[in-house]
Amino acid sequence: MKTSFTPEHLASDPRLPASEKILRSCVHCGFCTATCPTYLLLGDELDSPRGRIYQIKDMLENARPATAEVVKHVDRCLSCLSCMTTCPSGVHYMHLVDHARAHIEETYERPWHDRVLRRVLAAILPYPGRFRLAMLAAQLGKPFAGLLGALPLAGTRLKAMLALAPSALPGRSAMEGPQRFVAEGPRRKRVAMLSGCAQPVLDPGINEATIRLLTRHGVEVVLPKGEGCCGALVHHMGREHDALAFARANIDAWTAEIDGEGLDAILITASGCGTTIKDYGFMFRNEPAYAAKAERVAALAKDVTEFVETLEIAPARGFDLTVAYHSACSMQHGQQLKDGPKRLLARAGFRVKEVPEGHICCGSAGVYNILQPEIAEQLRERKVGNIERTRPDLVATGNIGCITQIAKGFADRGARTPVLHTAELLDWATGGPIPEKLANAGLGEAMPAPLAAE
Repeated sequence: MKTSFTPEHLASDPRLPASEKILRSCVHCGFCTATCPTYLLLGDELDSPRGRIYQIKDMLENARPATAEVVKHVDRCLSCLSCMTTCPSGVHYMHLVDHARAHIEETYERPWHDRVLRRVLAAILPYPGRFRLAMLAAQLGKPFAGLLGALPLAGTRLKAMLALAPSALPGRSAMEGPQRFVAEGPRRKRVAMLSGCAQPVLDPGINEATIRLLTRHGVEVVLPKGEGCCGALVHHMGREHDALAFARANIDAWTAEIDGEGLDAILITASGCGTTIKDYGFMFRNEPAYAAKAERVAALAKDVTEFVETLEIAPARGFDLTVAYHSACSMQHGQQLKDGPKRLLARAGFRVKEVPEGHICCGSAGVYNILQPEIAEQLRERKVGNIERTRPDLVATGNIGCITQIAKGFADRGARTPVLHTAELLDWATGGPIPEKLANAGLGEAMPAPLAAE
């Protein structure tokens, strides 16, 4: 794509040179339209990656403030990054749309109700303590979801938030907070693990299972003091300053561990967080004090399944269960990790089924299912319908947002199909306790006696 940025213009904003390079790599081929969820649903070229690229180019090239029309179409983007997997020209759409969102945040004044909601989400979701209180409050508000949904302006979003909130909140985990978990037997490796922000509140069993799985296989796990939200939630809302502040805190916490006892990896159990952490090097490319440290952290960052594949795991018990594996967009498109989790589940003894249209987003996408509830609902229904076609006993995935979104879809259909994190199943298969969701669904009976030692 031809651009006409002047040298003076490019020098005026340190983000522009990278975005211009991305724009110039686009050849207008349109392959991206075939795999874009919003184009698939809406059929509007402006709601395709190619259409958004044109709008972003016009906005940035002419140094224009964002308009309501541009904001509408950029806001509809899920950042699922399916277009990046499809693109034959290697257009790094993620970096371009992230720049566009920051530009929107800096130059466009949203309607008051939109501003308030976004500020509330940014002030609550990245902080586990605040988020836990908010979820408790949401339980009280659930009976009034219908009334709130009828409110003008923000009603549909308020209703969506209450619908996604769990009816009962798990208790706080003893494995939460800065601490160290020693390896069972000789220590083979040492890792830091991101605790996350929403995940330990909504489903603390995921981190607990991951820690058990790792320590059982000779890996020491540390939850470093000072780490917190990865910054992804606010980053995708264009709040660049907030995202970088969260990232700096994590970089400092992990660097202290790297320079101390050392780390073999930094593990992430929510693939949406993993995509952002692996991008820390790019995010800090223009910040000399953090550029090298960010690159070092990004190089050590791995999804938990990516790391577990390097371990010699073997099932401790047999199964008669069919698992539909849902590959989160941030896993398959953002990190290009596609077959590893399926290989692990198969090695653990599960029958693994591919989900039709597996490349299409479930509609979670961070806070997208709150900010764009109508589109998110359509995508959720499409995803759950495709999963049901595989006739699974349960669903496995690697992202808390997808777990929440897909579980809501099954609940809406009156189905009891449990949705779990891949690490929970691997922990169970290799000697850990049965996950509560499986026990509640009566699937523990599908587990024969422990395998005899060879």
